[in-house]
Amino acid sequence: MNLKKLKTLAILTFMSLTAIPTMGQDILARQAPIDKKMKAVDSIALNRLIQAEQMETPAADLYEDWNNIYAHRESELPDTFRINLSEFCMPTTNRVVTSNYGPRWGRQHRGIDVKVYIGDTIRAAFSGKVRMVRYEAKGYGKYVVIRHGNGLETIYGHMSKQLVSENQVVKAGEPIGLGGNTGRSTGSHLHFETRLCGVALNPALMFDFRNQDVIGDYYMFYRDRYKSESLIANRLRGVGGNGGVGDNEDDIELAVAAPEANYAKDVKFHKVAAGETLSSIAKKRGTTVDALCKLNRIGKRVRLMPGQILKYN
Repeated sequence: MNLKKLKTLAILTFMSLTAIPTMGQDILARQAPIDKKMKAVDSIALNRLIQAEQMETPAADLYEDWNNIYAHRESELPDTFRINLSEFCMPTTNRVVTSNYGPRWGRQHRGIDVKVYIGDTIRAAFSGKVRMVRYEAKGYGKYVVIRHGNGLETIYGHMSKQLVSENQVVKAGEPIGLGGNTGRSTGSHLHFETRLCGVALNPALMFDFRNQDVIGDYYMFYRDRYKSESLIANRLRGVGGNGGVGDNEDDIELAVAAPEANYAKDVKFHKVAAGETLSSIAKKRGTTVDALCKLNRIGKRVRLMPGQILKYN
Protein backbone atom coordinates (compact mmCIF):
# COMPACT_ATOMS: atom_id res chain seq x y z
CA MET A 1 0.00 0.00 0.00
CA ASN A 2 1.55 3.33 -1.06
CA LEU A 3 1.70 6.51 1.02
CA LYS A 4 -1.10 8.20 -0.93
CA LYS A 5 -3.54 5.39 -0.18
CA LEU A 6 -2.56 5.42 3.50
CA LYS A 7 -3.27 9.16 3.75
CA THR A 8 -6.64 8.71 2.06
CA LEU A 9 -7.59 5.86 4.44
CA ALA A 10 -6.51 7.88 7.47
CA ILE A 11 -8.59 10.87 6.40
CA LEU A 12 -11.68 8.72 5.78
CA THR A 13 -11.29 7.02 9.16
CA PHE A 14 -10.92 10.36 10.95
CA MET A 15 -13.99 11.77 9.19
CA SER A 16 -16.09 8.78 10.09
CA LEU A 17 -15.08 8.96 13.73
CA THR A 18 -15.76 12.67 14.03
CA ALA A 19 -19.11 12.31 12.26
CA ILE A 20 -20.58 9.96 14.88
CA PRO A 21 -20.94 12.58 17.65
CA THR A 22 -22.29 15.09 15.13
CA MET A 23 -24.90 12.62 13.96
CA GLY A 24 -25.77 11.91 17.59
CA GLN A 25 -26.14 15.61 18.27
CA ASP A 26 -28.35 15.98 15.20
CA ILE A 27 -30.57 13.16 16.43
CA LEU A 28 -30.79 14.75 19.89
CA ALA A 29 -31.51 18.14 18.37
CA ARG A 30 -34.32 16.70 16.32
CA GLN A 31 -35.57 14.78 19.34
CA ALA A 32 -35.60 17.83 21.67
CA PRO A 33 -38.84 19.37 20.35
CA ILE A 34 -40.47 15.95 20.57
CA ASP A 35 -39.36 15.61 24.19
CA LYS A 36 -40.81 19.05 24.99
CA LYS A 37 -44.10 18.09 23.34
CA MET A 38 -44.19 14.82 25.24
CA LYS A 39 -43.49 16.69 28.47
CA ALA A 40 -46.38 19.04 27.72
CA VAL A 41 -48.63 16.08 26.93
CA ASP A 42 -47.55 14.39 30.15
CA SER A 43 -48.33 17.59 32.11
CA ILE A 44 -51.78 17.85 30.52
CA ALA A 45 -52.45 14.20 31.22
CA LEU A 46 -51.28 14.61 34.81
CA ASN A 47 -53.49 17.65 35.34
CA ARG A 48 -56.47 15.81 33.92
CA LEU A 49 -55.73 12.89 36.21
CA ILE A 50 -55.54 15.20 39.22
CA GLN A 51 -58.81 16.88 38.23
CA ALA A 52 -60.46 13.50 37.76
CA GLU A 53 -59.29 12.37 41.18
CA GLN A 54 -60.53 15.59 42.76
CA MET A 55 -63.91 15.10 41.11
CA GLU A 56 -63.98 11.49 42.21
CA THR A 57 -63.34 12.48 45.83
CA PRO A 58 -64.01 16.23 46.01
CA ALA A 59 -62.72 18.29 48.93
CA ALA A 60 -60.83 15.28 50.29
CA ASP A 61 -58.55 17.52 52.36
CA LEU A 62 -61.50 18.87 54.36
CA TYR A 63 -63.38 15.66 55.03
CA GLU A 64 -62.20 12.54 56.82
CA ASP A 65 -64.32 10.10 54.86
CA TRP A 66 -66.91 9.54 52.20
CA ASN A 67 -70.09 7.91 53.43
CA ASN A 68 -73.71 7.52 52.45
CA ILE A 69 -74.99 7.31 56.02
CA TYR A 70 -75.18 10.83 57.42
CA ALA A 71 -76.65 13.84 55.67
CA HIS A 72 -74.17 15.92 57.64
CA ARG A 73 -71.71 15.37 60.44
CA GLU A 74 -69.88 18.38 61.84
CA SER A 75 -66.10 18.40 62.09
CA GLU A 76 -63.58 21.12 62.95
CA LEU A 77 -63.77 24.18 60.75
CA PRO A 78 -60.64 25.81 59.33
CA ASP A 79 -59.81 29.28 60.64
CA THR A 80 -60.10 30.65 57.12
CA PHE A 81 -61.06 29.09 53.83
CA ARG A 82 -61.53 30.50 50.36
CA ILE A 83 -64.66 29.07 48.71
CA ASN A 84 -64.62 29.34 44.94
CA LEU A 85 -68.03 30.46 43.64
CA SER A 86 -67.07 31.22 40.04
CA GLU A 87 -68.46 28.10 38.37
CA PHE A 88 -71.97 28.04 39.77
CA CYS A 89 -75.58 27.57 38.78
CA MET A 90 -78.56 28.79 40.77
CA PRO A 91 -80.42 25.72 42.09
CA THR A 92 -83.71 27.21 40.89
CA THR A 93 -84.72 30.11 38.69
CA ASN A 94 -87.30 31.16 41.30
CA ARG A 95 -86.33 34.35 43.11
CA VAL A 96 -88.58 34.36 46.18
CA VAL A 97 -86.98 33.40 49.50
CA THR A 98 -89.75 32.36 51.88
CA SER A 99 -87.72 31.59 54.99
CA ASN A 100 -84.31 32.68 56.22
CA TYR A 101 -81.47 30.74 57.68
CA GLY A 102 -81.43 31.01 61.48
CA PRO A 103 -83.82 30.75 64.44
CA ARG A 104 -87.34 29.75 63.46
CA TRP A 105 -90.22 28.38 65.52
CA GLY A 106 -87.95 27.68 68.48
CA ARG A 107 -85.31 25.78 66.54
CA GLN A 108 -82.51 26.47 64.10
CA HIS A 109 -83.38 26.51 60.42
CA ARG A 110 -80.11 25.46 58.77
CA GLY A 111 -80.89 26.53 55.22
CA ILE A 112 -82.89 28.86 53.05
CA ASP A 113 -86.37 28.08 51.73
CA VAL A 114 -87.05 29.19 48.17
CA LYS A 115 -90.52 29.09 46.65
CA VAL A 116 -90.77 26.44 43.93
CA TYR A 117 -93.71 24.54 42.51
CA ILE A 118 -94.10 20.79 42.29
CA GLY A 119 -92.24 19.63 39.22
CA ASP A 120 -89.90 22.65 38.93
CA THR A 121 -86.37 21.67 37.92
CA ILE A 122 -83.77 21.72 40.70
CA ARG A 123 -80.13 21.91 39.56
CA ALA A 124 -76.71 21.24 41.08
CA ALA A 125 -75.24 24.49 42.38
CA PHE A 126 -71.66 23.41 41.57
CA SER A 127 -69.97 20.45 39.94
CA GLY A 128 -69.36 17.60 42.34
CA LYS A 129 -70.28 14.09 43.39
CA VAL A 130 -73.61 12.98 44.81
CA ARG A 131 -73.07 11.61 48.30
CA MET A 132 -76.64 10.85 49.33
CA VAL A 133 -80.04 10.33 47.73
CA ARG A 134 -82.50 9.55 50.50
CA TYR A 135 -85.97 10.06 51.94
CA GLU A 136 -86.62 11.40 55.45
CA ALA A 137 -90.30 11.52 56.37
CA LYS A 138 -89.94 13.85 59.39
CA GLY A 139 -87.28 16.09 57.91
CA TYR A 140 -85.84 16.70 54.46
CA GLY A 141 -88.36 14.51 52.63
CA LYS A 142 -86.78 13.44 49.35
CA TYR A 143 -83.34 15.02 49.40
CA VAL A 144 -79.95 15.00 47.71
CA VAL A 145 -76.52 15.80 49.17
CA ILE A 146 -73.66 16.77 46.85
CA ARG A 147 -70.02 17.29 47.81
CA HIS A 148 -68.18 19.84 45.71
CA GLY A 149 -64.55 20.43 44.89
CA ASN A 150 -64.70 23.96 46.36
CA GLY A 151 -65.16 22.48 49.85
CA LEU A 152 -68.91 22.92 50.18
CA GLU A 153 -71.62 20.33 50.48
CA THR A 154 -75.08 21.35 49.29
CA ILE A 155 -78.35 19.80 50.40
CA TYR A 156 -81.60 20.00 48.41
CA GLY A 157 -84.69 19.04 50.40
CA HIS A 158 -88.46 18.40 50.04
CA MET A 159 -88.24 17.39 46.37
CA SER A 160 -90.97 15.39 44.68
CA LYS A 161 -88.47 13.33 42.71
CA GLN A 162 -84.71 12.73 42.70
CA LEU A 163 -83.04 12.47 39.30
CA VAL A 164 -79.55 11.36 40.35
CA SER A 165 -78.05 8.40 42.18
CA GLU A 166 -75.47 8.12 44.94
CA ASN A 167 -71.82 8.40 43.85
CA GLN A 168 -72.85 9.96 40.56
CA VAL A 169 -70.64 12.79 39.28
CA VAL A 170 -72.65 15.86 38.26
CA LYS A 171 -71.83 19.17 36.64
CA ALA A 172 -73.02 22.59 37.77
CA GLY A 173 -76.49 23.16 36.35
CA GLU A 174 -77.30 19.51 35.82
CA PRO A 175 -80.87 18.60 36.89
CA ILE A 176 -80.80 16.63 40.13
CA GLY A 177 -84.46 16.65 41.12
CA LEU A 178 -87.92 18.19 40.91
CA GLY A 179 -89.52 20.64 43.31
CA GLY A 180 -91.96 19.22 45.79
CA ASN A 181 -93.56 19.17 49.23
CA THR A 182 -92.24 15.95 50.80
CA GLY A 183 -91.12 15.44 54.40
CA ARG A 184 -91.64 18.07 57.08
CA SER A 185 -93.02 20.76 54.81
CA THR A 186 -96.11 22.97 54.81
CA GLY A 187 -96.00 23.87 51.13
CA SER A 188 -94.01 23.23 47.99
CA HIS A 189 -90.55 24.78 48.26
CA LEU A 190 -86.84 24.01 48.00
CA HIS A 191 -84.92 23.77 51.24
CA PHE A 192 -81.33 24.61 50.27
CA GLU A 193 -78.33 24.21 52.57
CA THR A 194 -74.64 25.00 52.16
CA ARG A 195 -72.27 23.26 54.57
CA LEU A 196 -68.53 23.40 55.18
CA CYS A 197 -67.05 20.47 57.11
CA GLY A 198 -70.62 19.53 57.95
CA VAL A 199 -71.30 22.92 59.57
CA ALA A 200 -74.22 24.84 58.10
CA LEU A 201 -73.38 28.20 56.56
CA ASN A 202 -76.08 30.63 55.57
CA PRO A 203 -76.58 30.26 51.79
CA ALA A 204 -77.26 34.00 51.69
CA LEU A 205 -73.57 34.54 52.44
CA MET A 206 -72.90 33.28 48.93
CA PHE A 207 -76.14 33.11 46.94
CA ASP A 208 -78.46 35.94 45.94
CA PHE A 209 -81.67 34.27 44.78
CA ARG A 210 -83.41 37.57 44.15
CA ASN A 211 -80.78 38.54 41.58
CA GLN A 212 -80.02 34.96 40.48
CA ASP A 213 -76.33 35.37 41.18
CA VAL A 214 -73.57 34.75 43.70
CA ILE A 215 -71.91 37.51 45.73
CA GLY A 216 -68.64 37.25 43.80
CA ASP A 217 -66.04 34.90 42.37
CA TYR A 218 -65.35 33.60 45.86
CA TYR A 219 -66.47 33.82 49.47
CA MET A 220 -63.77 34.18 52.11
CA PHE A 221 -64.84 32.16 55.13
CA TYR A 222 -63.63 33.25 58.57
CA ARG A 223 -64.52 31.02 61.48
CA ASP A 224 -64.83 33.91 63.92
CA ARG A 225 -67.05 36.03 61.65
CA TYR A 226 -69.41 33.88 59.64
CA LYS A 227 -72.19 33.91 62.25
CA SER A 228 -72.34 37.69 62.48
CA GLU A 229 -72.06 37.96 58.70
CA SER A 230 -75.01 35.58 58.43
CA LEU A 231 -77.29 38.05 60.20
CA ILE A 232 -76.22 40.76 57.81
CA ALA A 233 -76.76 38.48 54.82
CA ASN A 234 -80.35 37.82 55.91
CA ARG A 235 -81.06 41.53 55.97
CA LEU A 236 -79.75 41.86 52.42
CA ARG A 237 -80.86 38.70 50.68
CA GLY A 238 -83.51 37.22 52.93
CA VAL A 239 -87.14 37.99 53.83
CA GLY A 240 -86.70 40.44 56.70
CA GLY A 241 -84.35 41.16 59.56
CA ASN A 242 -83.39 38.86 62.38
CA GLY A 243 -82.21 41.81 64.42
CA GLY A 244 -78.97 42.29 66.26
CA VAL A 245 -77.23 43.91 63.32
CA GLY A 246 -77.86 47.59 63.80
CA ASP A 247 -80.15 50.15 62.26
CA ASN A 248 -77.97 51.32 59.37
CA GLU A 249 -79.07 49.21 56.42
CA ASP A 250 -76.55 50.92 54.13
CA ASP A 251 -73.80 49.74 56.47
CA ILE A 252 -75.26 46.25 56.34
CA GLU A 253 -75.46 46.16 52.56
CA LEU A 254 -71.86 47.14 51.96
CA ALA A 255 -70.55 44.86 54.67
CA VAL A 256 -72.08 41.84 52.99
CA ALA A 257 -71.40 43.00 49.44
CA ALA A 258 -67.69 42.68 50.34
CA PRO A 259 -67.66 40.15 53.22
CA GLU A 260 -63.86 39.74 53.11
CA ALA A 261 -63.45 43.36 54.24
CA ASN A 262 -63.17 44.16 57.92
CA TYR A 263 -64.88 47.47 58.59
CA ALA A 264 -64.65 49.39 61.85
CA LYS A 265 -67.88 49.48 63.80
CA ASP A 266 -68.13 53.29 63.64
CA VAL A 267 -67.89 53.52 59.85
CA LYS A 268 -71.07 54.88 58.25
CA PHE A 269 -72.43 54.35 54.76
CA HIS A 270 -74.91 56.06 52.49
CA LYS A 271 -77.06 54.40 49.81
CA VAL A 272 -77.38 56.67 46.78
CA ALA A 273 -80.95 57.61 45.86
CA ALA A 274 -82.10 58.66 42.39
CA GLY A 275 -81.07 62.24 41.62
CA GLU A 276 -78.51 62.53 44.40
CA THR A 277 -75.08 64.06 43.76
CA LEU A 278 -71.85 64.12 45.71
CA SER A 279 -72.69 67.67 46.82
CA SER A 280 -76.16 66.81 48.10
CA ILE A 281 -74.87 63.69 49.88
CA ALA A 282 -72.01 65.64 51.46
CA LYS A 283 -74.48 68.26 52.71
CA LYS A 284 -76.86 65.62 54.04
CA ARG A 285 -74.13 63.70 55.86
CA GLY A 286 -72.25 66.74 57.17
CA THR A 287 -69.07 66.16 55.22
CA THR A 288 -67.36 67.44 52.06
CA VAL A 289 -67.13 66.26 48.46
CA ASP A 290 -63.37 65.96 48.83
CA ALA A 291 -63.79 63.70 51.86
CA LEU A 292 -66.30 61.50 50.05
CA CYS A 293 -64.00 61.16 47.07
CA LYS A 294 -61.03 60.27 49.25
CA LEU A 295 -62.93 57.74 51.36
CA ASN A 296 -64.41 56.00 48.33
CA ARG A 297 -61.47 56.46 45.97
CA ILE A 298 -63.57 58.12 43.31
CA GLY A 299 -63.31 61.29 41.25
CA LYS A 300 -65.49 64.37 41.63
CA ARG A 301 -67.05 63.77 38.22
CA VAL A 302 -68.02 60.17 38.89
CA ARG A 303 -71.55 59.25 37.82
CA LEU A 304 -73.49 58.02 40.83
CA MET A 305 -75.97 55.21 40.37
CA PRO A 306 -79.10 54.63 42.48
CA GLY A 307 -78.37 51.96 45.05
CA GLN A 308 -74.63 52.63 45.04
CA ILE A 309 -73.03 52.52 48.51
CA LEU A 310 -70.69 55.30 49.65
CA LYS A 311 -68.66 55.54 52.84
CA TYR A 312 -69.04 58.96 54.46
CA ASN A 313 -66.89 58.85 57.61
